[in-house]
Amino acid sequence: MKTMHDVEIKNMLRMAKDAKQRAYAPYSHFCVGACLKAASGAYYQGCNIENAAYSPTNCAERTAIFRAVYEGEREFEALAIAWDGEDYAAPCGVCRQVLAEFCEANLPIICANKEGDYIIRTLGELLPAAFTKKDMA
Repeated sequence: MKTMHDVEIKNMLRMAKDAKQRAYAPYSHFCVGACLKAASGAYYQGCNIENAAYSPTNCAERTAIFRAVYEGEREFEALAIAWDGEDYAAPCGVCRQVLAEFCEANLPIICANKEGDYIIRTLGELLPAAFTKKDMA
């Protein structure tokens, strides 16, 4: 896992928390924000966007990565997630799979709780034996 400095971690968590304020969560009232850092140095924020039918709901992590990919990014250095939960945030299974499409297994994922405490996990820890483009050969 790439070593991250505390200043960078706090900066990304601040941006994830800011993104959380834009969440559209009228049903669950559970807001999530994410900040994805691209290898270019650019940051991409995302929030969860709910839908009354629930299955079309989009998570904050996917909002951030889809924005980044739309902008032409294909390599990423870190992801930070902020939410309103007591425990540490973690991407859902669908988000983990989408991240595995564009990110290496050693991608640091900064998982914060509502108090701002955090732990860092890697994508590989969260999605071992991921199905990736290598499996399509």
